[in-house]
Amino acid sequence: MVQRPPELIYSVDEKPAPVPLFLLGVQHIFLIIISLILPVMVVKTIGGSDTEAMFMVSMGMLAAGICTCLQAYGKKGIGCGYLCPSLCGPSYISSSVLAAQAGGLHLLYGMTVIAGIFETFLSRLITRLRFMFPSEVTGTVVCFVAIAVMPIVFPKFLGIHEQTGVLDPLSLGLSILTLVLIIGLNVYSKGKAKLYCVLIGMIFGYIISFLTGILDYSHIEQILNAPILGFPDASHFGLSFDITLAAPFLIAMVCVTLKSVGDITTCQRINDLSWKRPDMKNIRDGIFVDGLGDIISGLLGTYGQSTSSGNIGLSIGTGATSRYIGYSIGAILIVLACFPKLAMIFVIMPDPVMAAAILYSMSFMLITGLNIISSRMMDVRRTFVVGLSFFMGLSVLMPGLYIGIPSALEPIFSSTLSMATLTVIILHLVLRIGIKETATLVVERQSNIAESIFYFMKVQGGVWGARPDVITHATSAIHQCVEMICMLNRDLKEVDVKVIFDEFNLDADISYLGSEIPLAEKRPSEEEIAEDESTLPELAGFMIRRLADKVSTTQKEETAHVLIHYDH
Repeated sequence: MVQRPPELIYSVDEKPAPVPLFLLGVQHIFLIIISLILPVMVVKTIGGSDTEAMFMVSMGMLAAGICTCLQAYGKKGIGCGYLCPSLCGPSYISSSVLAAQAGGLHLLYGMTVIAGIFETFLSRLITRLRFMFPSEVTGTVVCFVAIAVMPIVFPKFLGIHEQTGVLDPLSLGLSILTLVLIIGLNVYSKGKAKLYCVLIGMIFGYIISFLTGILDYSHIEQILNAPILGFPDASHFGLSFDITLAAPFLIAMVCVTLKSVGDITTCQRINDLSWKRPDMKNIRDGIFVDGLGDIISGLLGTYGQSTSSGNIGLSIGTGATSRYIGYSIGAILIVLACFPKLAMIFVIMPDPVMAAAILYSMSFMLITGLNIISSRMMDVRRTFVVGLSFFMGLSVLMPGLYIGIPSALEPIFSSTLSMATLTVIILHLVLRIGIKETATLVVERQSNIAESIFYFMKVQGGVWGARPDVITHATSAIHQCVEMICMLNRDLKEVDVKVIFDEFNLDADISYLGSEIPLAEKRPSEEEIAEDESTLPELAGFMIRRLADKVSTTQKEETAHVLIHYDH
């Protein structure tokens, strides 16, 4: 059963009033608009016109608006049902540039459709691939979602000029002031100030930008010169395909899929205080819409879509995770796609303001990723999986390290997220070879029963990557059971403990030579325990029942079995 986190102001199924719903939607639009620089970069790379760039931007907003609404829907296998907005996916930048350079924008659109078709197909298989997405994998991906934007964000935050590389103190000052205001409102205020902290901070940033000259009359002219209404130009539509570009687009698609797995897992976790494991059916429905978003993008004539980690981070920070905000975001994006004059207000956003908002939201994503990793027990194998993946992902930030990489592999080696994602998957699949799903322990009567069981379960829990709470409860239940067996069978020399684990279940089969032990359903009273020590086995049996999800006993000839089960 879903348990509502107390820190949320609007949880997933709570609908804010119309005005807060609109303002919360606007707040998210600021972050989504930032991603629209990606299609502009692609057009500029091939020397395209401003008209082509504006067309891709408008269609990008339209595609993002449709996909955000579909994700929020979350019914009949369509969407995850969370506030999980879509935007132009940074993982597609390298493959999109390759396609545009090889065959123009129509080839980019066609290959984006192909990537979308494959992702929708992959979504149908995702529930069978749960073993590929343990917590160390999804948590690492979520962490690198935040890390991947740092090379883009920090130069803007520090006010470093792209051409000269000189730091601008004025821009840096504005970045710091905006970030301090956003954090201050979030940490030290409650209610509406906390809810709209990013929106307030960005409005403040715009005002200071105009007062200090970071934004000037030329920016106002851009708004005034933009048309009030804008409709798609049919001449920009078109699709073409090239089989040689399938590899880079499929590599990018896999990275986008795994990023979305991490994003949707984050949505599940922040909306359920009792969250234990990813809901793969829900993830399947979200990935399906993610792929559908790429198909829609290609058909509309724009850049590929993916879920927005920054917006999820913003929802964590503000405590507003209502899926109805997704409908508000989608509606605003669709309107902006048809009203260029309104869209231009967001397009001229000052870099320092943009950077401050991203740093704020990505801070939450980084910590969420670390929490997901730590939600399972870590052993040496998992430590290597996470540690080496972090090192490989961060290696991409070293200038010139991967010069000369074949163009087909550039989507991997040009992105910290792509590199870390593929590394963590490969390491996970390789290092899980040889892990036994069954482990046995022979507990001798004369041994330190508590110590041997504790050490055995701790080691196996780390090897399997089990949840700490399940291992703790299972350790206590097995200990209670073995102690009771030894108490009732004075001549018994040893007890066999066999533990079986998979991602969904943990089962313990405790066998011994003797008769079945009693498993009391009612706890003996304090008076009964004080007056008659023979009630102690009843107390132990009652405790075993309380510690386990299911428990039963069987007798096979002279051997008795106690079967203890946990959902995982």
